[in-house]
Amino acid sequence: MKRDPRQLPSVLLVALQFGLFGVLAWLALPAVLAWAIPAEAWLTGLLGLALATWAISVNRPGNFNIRPIPREGGALITDGPYRWIRHPMYTAFLLGAWALARTAVRDEAWLAWYVLTLVLWLKSQYEERWMLGQHPGYVDYRQQTKRFIPCLY
Repeated sequence: MKRDPRQLPSVLLVALQFGLFGVLAWLALPAVLAWAIPAEAWLTGLLGLALATWAISVNRPGNFNIRPIPREGGALITDGPYRWIRHPMYTAFLLGAWALARTAVRDEAWLAWYVLTLVLWLKSQYEERWMLGQHPGYVDYRQQTKRFIPCLY
């Protein structure tokens, strides 16, 4: 059986994504345990959670993948938050990570958040390339939506 060349970058990017999130959680832990979480961090974290819940609710079970490799036979979802942004789960992840960085209030946390942003951008690059190969309608969808932030980027 031939190995899929997409596996290695996919696994590395997911490992970096969750590793950096873990670093942010670790750096924020002292403030969380002391209940010293800034109001804007609560708000941003809840916004990220709401966006993730919304994105999952419009996606049928088994259609999405934690790796940037589209599922075989998967459908192109263009409803819900996908109507405005192509990667709402990445945006939700970044919002949650921002809340952790804001709570940690350390330069290392902001560095981890910026690196995580770069990792998710790179992950979205791979995913979009592979989505183009699997979904002919993705070309038009990309022209009508933004990557992470509605109306901006």
